[in-house]
Order: sequence, then C-alpha cells, then structure tokens
Amino acid sequence: MANPLFDRLLAGAPGAVAIETDARRFSYADLERETARMANALAAVGVAPGDRVAACVEKSAANLIVYLATIRAGGVYLPLNPAYTASELAYFIADAAPALIVCDPAAAKAVVAIAGGRRAETLDADGQGSLAELAARRTDAFATVARRPEDLAAICYTSGTTGRSKGAMLSHGALVANALTLKALWRFTPGDRLIHALPLYHVHGLFVASHVALMAGGAVILQPRFDASAVLAAMPGATCLMGVPTFYTRLLAHPGLSREAAAAMRLFISGSAPLSASTHQAWRERTGHAILERYGLTETGMNASNPYDGERIAGTVGPALPDVALRIADPASGRTLPRGQIGGVEVKGPNVFRGYWQAPEKTAQAFRPDGFFITGDLGVVDERGYLSIVGREKDLIITGGLNVYPKEVEEAIDGLPRVVESAVIGLEHADLGEAVTAIVAVGPGPAPAEGDLLAAVKPGLAGYKQPKRAVFVEALPRNAMGKVQKAELRRRFAGLYDAGRS
Repeated sequence: MANPLFDRLLAGAPGAVAIETDARRFSYADLERETARMANALAAVGVAPGDRVAACVEKSAANLIVYLATIRAGGVYLPLNPAYTASELAYFIADAAPALIVCDPAAAKAVVAIAGGRRAETLDADGQGSLAELAARRTDAFATVARRPEDLAAICYTSGTTGRSKGAMLSHGALVANALTLKALWRFTPGDRLIHALPLYHVHGLFVASHVALMAGGAVILQPRFDASAVLAAMPGATCLMGVPTFYTRLLAHPGLSREAAAAMRLFISGSAPLSASTHQAWRERTGHAILERYGLTETGMNASNPYDGERIAGTVGPALPDVALRIADPASGRTLPRGQIGGVEVKGPNVFRGYWQAPEKTAQAFRPDGFFITGDLGVVDERGYLSIVGREKDLIITGGLNVYPKEVEEAIDGLPRVVESAVIGLEHADLGEAVTAIVAVGPGPAPAEGDLLAAVKPGLAGYKQPKRAVFVEALPRNAMGKVQKAELRRRFAGLYDAGRS
C-alpha cells in the first residue's frame, strides 16, 4: 500500500527544480533526501502514524519540508499562523493534542509553557533550529509510511470569525483528488514555475498552490511573503501566480506592472476573497491577461473555477469542478432552487472533508442527509452554469422583513469616485430590525460627504436596499488571507443607530 499524497507530491524528475528560494534550489531528488531526514527526526522524537504535528513557524523551504515529511511519516499536519497569541495557540494545542509542536525559537519559552508536557522543537525563518539540527544528523533513507485514501493528512482550523475555530479533517484522498483536478483544469505541466507568495499555514498556499505545482512536476518559487517588487522581479522567469485580491490591487499600484513585465506569464489565479470587477478589468487592460477566479473553502479545497479556455467572467467563480456536485438550496429547508435564484451553496465530491475534529454535532449540522456539505455561502448560478458568491449566510441583512445581499450594494458603492472599497453590513435598528449600513474605505485624505454618497447610489437600488448611513474609514479590517472581517465591523459600529445617533 502506498502513501497517496506524498507519492504524488514528489512527481517531478529527480534533477528538476522543485522549490526555489533566494538562498537555494531544491531538486526533487533533494526533496526525497531532505524529507527522509526530517521524517526520521519526527520518528525519533516520538511522532507515530496518525499523530498530529503542529507547525507554528515562519514560511520557508524548511517549513514546507516539515509538512512533506509529516505526510511521509504517516502523521497529520496542523498548520498554525505564527501570528497567533499564546492564548490562541493554547486552544489549538489543547484541542488537537499534537505529539509535536514546532515553533520559532523566539516563541519556544511561551510554547513550552502552554504545551502541557508535549514535545516542542524549533525552526526559524532561515530553516535553523533544534528540529533542523535533529534532521541533519539523521540518515537520508526512510521507508515511507503507507496510508489509505481515507486516512487523515491534515487538520486545518477554520478562521473562526464567529465562535471558536473548528478543525477540518482533510484526508489523503480529498487532497489528492482536488489537486489532480486543478492540475488538469489549469493546465499545469513540468515546465511551470509558480510564484508562491502566499502563507503556508492556509489551504490556499499549502495545498492549492504547493500541491498543484509539485504534482505537475513543476517548480515552486517560494517567496517569504508578498512583496509587489519581488513578484514583479520573478515574473520573467515564471509562468503562474496564485494570489488573493490584495496581491492584484497592490501590483496594479506598482509602476513596474505592464504587458512587458507579464509577458512570460501564462496564468494569474485569484481566490480566498472576492475579486472586484474593477480589479479584474484593470488587470486585463494593464497586462493583457484575464485573472482566473475560483472558489473554495478550508473544508473542501476548490469547488468551482472559471475556465482556462473560455470566458473568465468578472464577478463569478465559474462552473463547478468536473468531479464536484454543486447546488443552490433554500438554507432553511434544503430544497434545491432553480438557476437564477439566490440560496445557500452546497457541494458534494471527493474533495470534501471528513468532518470537524472531535465535534460530531457540528459535523452533523454541516451536512444534508444526502451528503451535501452546507458551505454557509450564499450564491446564484446563471444560465451558463457560472456561480456567483453574493455573501455569507451570516452576513445577509434582513431589514424591515426584506432580504438584502451586501454584494449588490457594495458593487454600487465601489464604482463611485474616491471609494477604494466598501463593506455593507446590517446593524441593529429599533424600527427596521437591521439597517443597511455602508462602511466605506477611502484611503488617506478627505472623505466625500456622507449625503453625497448616499444620494449617488439611490438611482440604482430599491429603497429598502439603500444604505441608511455611510461611515468612512481609511481601510477595512482583513484577516491573513485578505477577507474583510465583517464581524469586526459589526462589533466596531454596534450602537450606530442608538437614540440620538441616527
């Protein structure tokens, strides 16, 4: 019996470049040796098949090797944001009960204090630390541990914007199926060189970007973080970029972006947050490329994608992937809705997770009786089969008994002068229940008059959809993957319509 995921990830020719950093190039043969040493080190500190390995470290080639070695050793990888506080880490460690915690040397003392006696080793941004030293002393021969497709490969915690984060259990089979589908759909080959400026503690960077490139036998150009100048400098020697919308807006603001700068590139992909139609259009005009937007979740990997060949339509995330069943359903009853109607997005396929770690009740609530996963997103499928995400169910605004989908109002506001972007939320209102409220980012400098903005959107919106107030801010709060944190905005502006304030 093989190891489905690890075997696929070392798909390249032995002498071909697998990972490239400013300091070093790792061939696929190098990865074979380095992951063997690291897997031996993991086994030496007590990691057995099925054990969790928590990694709360800065992005580096060594970080990626720890992930690959964990899979090779039959472990279950638990990626954690190195920006987490000690109290946040304490929750994840207590919940997942890892056999090993890998952390930055500077955080070692704090981690040991909350580790509950669990083994902790260190690894820094340069790939140095106690775990690297252990691996360096080990042999480069390791018998890869056999795994079944249903065995767990990783536990990834959801962003936890409401309540405690839940650990999504991702299997070898689900990760392999999704990556192979994307590799074929996006036409990845051994000749591809992917600019990787995403975090390695998130599904987008760890699985979508790394898996697709490595399973194609291509190269990952690993950059420590997003830097517009560094991405532009890498483009002449690269073929693809996967990013979040913020990458593209910041690249558009860089004077070095041009058709010439992007001439060697064949594909730009965006995900993790909605890409505005204005960014899509500006990118096409500036570079000659149409950004390919896709849609996925921590629990499912990718579910839908605009086509490689064919029209990439701004504001949509394309049709469902070939092996994914996707439907729009009434959130309350689960009744499937016809095309053109907004409802809850539900999916079923080999990419879907096995449930939430140690949370059977939450797992049961997340699935329909026929096995469809309830994503929590609201969407609509048009006559061509293209899906558009209109928001999260929890972000739906019910004002005076009528439903308002924030995206429609945001699109009306985002096209106005002086507006960088907007987030439309519902805030408690004594008469309406919830009042449609626009939080508008205008960047540095003077904001437009509130009355002028409200008047400007009136002609295009029914009365109940029109914002009752507009609040101007310099920038909207975002999480690490670029998603606007509407829960934070609702907390920040709670009470806006209290007596005397409206």
